[in-house]
Amino acid sequence: MNTRLFFKAALCFIAIITVASCVTIRQGEVGVKRTFGEFSDTPYTKGLKVYNPLVSRVIKISTQTENMEVELNIPSKEGLTIRSEVSILYDIDANKAPDLLRNIGTEYERNVILPIFRSAVSDVTARFYAKDMHTGERAVIETAIRDQMMVLMKGKGIDVEAVLLKSIRLPKTLADAIEAKLEAEQQAQQMEFVLDQEKRKAEQRRVEAAGIRDAQLIIAEGLDSKILQFKSIEAFQELAKSPNAKIIITDGDLPMIMDSELKSQ
Repeated sequence: MNTRLFFKAALCFIAIITVASCVTIRQGEVGVKRTFGEFSDTPYTKGLKVYNPLVSRVIKISTQTENMEVELNIPSKEGLTIRSEVSILYDIDANKAPDLLRNIGTEYERNVILPIFRSAVSDVTARFYAKDMHTGERAVIETAIRDQMMVLMKGKGIDVEAVLLKSIRLPKTLADAIEAKLEAEQQAQQMEFVLDQEKRKAEQRRVEAAGIRDAQLIIAEGLDSKILQFKSIEAFQELAKSPNAKIIITDGDLPMIMDSELKSQ
């Protein structure tokens, strides 16, 4: 009986040791084995890894893109303080994970990324006006911060993919001034549109007037003496068909018609 219990206990102990000595590295992770406080130079990639839990430990680090969100006050060129929410997108180089843990440790966000970011953002934004952070210059500022961070973190195994200024809260007086300027620009654009429409209408009326004038000139040039005589003959022919008595006065070209009854009165 005691032998059976001992055998079962031995099997349980072996099972526990076996489970404890295995670690699974998933996709998007890297594992670094530390034995007696020394980190291995070769990181573990995805899969099941076996190690001695009595003397070693495997530390896993994510190699996926991480989003570190920071809210801080940033300076502008004119000396204003602007409240901003920023996203820092970064990832860890799997091949440099052992050096990262050896030189910095697992608190690399707090010990490296955040201090370097604060220094870079203060240096870069101090070269731009506050209004630039609400215009197309924002992308330039973001790229400049990211580039400066990469210079300061060169060789540390941390790659900053992007720095995004998500929210910019300007001082109220400046925000009101920018809004007033934008409104004035919109009104100026509207007025320019109205003037352009009026110019188009005026040009259309000028073209129509020119067309009428040209048509009148063509008609006037076509009314020569022969045509007028022909029209006079047509008029006499129509008068001849009328049953009423008429008095016709003519100079040989166009008739002037008077009713005979009106003349007798």
